[in-house]
Amino acid sequence: MPPTLRTARLLLDAYTPEDEEDFVALFQDTRVSRWMGDGPAAEADDRALFGRIFTKVYARDLFDVWAVRRGGRLVGHAEIKRTDAVDGHEIVYALAPEAWGSGLGTELAEALVRYGLDTLGLTEVHATVAAQNEASLRLLGRIGFAHVRDVEEDDGGLTRVLTRPAR
Repeated sequence: MPPTLRTARLLLDAYTPEDEEDFVALFQDTRVSRWMGDGPAAEADDRALFGRIFTKVYARDLFDVWAVRRGGRLVGHAEIKRTDAVDGHEIVYALAPEAWGSGLGTELAEALVRYGLDTLGLTEVHATVAAQNEASLRLLGRIGFAHVRDVEEDDGGLTRVLTRPAR
């Protein structure tokens, strides 16, 4: 299970089975899912993904995955995990559209970076972002991430790899 993290306005804690409907709603919102993984998925796939958080990720302590809450409500999803795509640890985050534009994305990304560098003892943290996701690219640039390379995806899309070193 991941440790509980707190920011000024957010609580990051482990998912509970009661979070399934909110998780599925977040991942089914195409404004969010268009930027995640391979894009929007079928509802059944998102439900299966939610189940794997418990049966694989938490059960085997594979990596840290959090429910992101504000005022007791699920407003997002966050992860930090080792991935071969960046040959290091990558942060992953998503917020519900009603949380956009309020600085919560910056707060969330900074918390993940701090956890990776300070708690996990990493020397750098990475993020992969679709080249068209200008909001996320700007956010990461503001908190010290630098573009290091591009990856051309099988579908022809372009993914930017960004890195934030320890300071």
